[in-house]
Amino acid sequence: MSGIRAQQKEKTRRQLIDAALGQLSAERSFSSLSLREVAKEAGLAPTSFYRHFSDMDELGLTLVDEAGLTLRQLMRQARQRIESGGSVIQISVLTFMEFIENNGNIFRLLLRERSGTSPAFRAAVNREIRYFTLELCDYLQQANDLDAEVAYLQANAAVTIVFSAGADALDVAKKEREQLAIRTIHQLRFIARGAQSLGTRLDIKTIEH
Repeated sequence: MSGIRAQQKEKTRRQLIDAALGQLSAERSFSSLSLREVAKEAGLAPTSFYRHFSDMDELGLTLVDEAGLTLRQLMRQARQRIESGGSVIQISVLTFMEFIENNGNIFRLLLRERSGTSPAFRAAVNREIRYFTLELCDYLQQANDLDAEVAYLQANAAVTIVFSAGADALDVAKKEREQLAIRTIHQLRFIARGAQSLGTRLDIKTIEH
């Protein structure tokens, strides 16, 4: 019986998360949502909300964690596709653009809360982006035999460019999104060539002077 109750509790929790995500749009940010709206959208009484989250902030932080996890899992799958043949940069960018197209509200949440007024939300988003960057750094270091610092700089630059392209890709026509993807692929290839030219060791003094 306890197992059934746990499943029901998780199902209800999921309903609240999906209800909040479903209400996000280009016009509506998470901060504009009310507890009553989310509960109503989930088909629950407002009092049921408190069985799963202490307040809207806790729900929001959960959404940020889920958004980051969803994106990281998607890119891991992209890297698995690369192992069977194909360009690492091209497959990664196209996978990311598919994510933007199919999960625009999730990506909007990350973008908005990264520069939002809540320190807790900003810290949570920055933490997710750091996880994303470190995973890419590990992959680049192993795949290309790069120095750890070179790999991190390449990963950090790549994530910055890709997130910027993702922001531009929201709410645009398919043709524009395809052009953005092509431009992003070229930019990432420039960065990759620069990383390779540095070799396996980064000399900061050489770069500075």
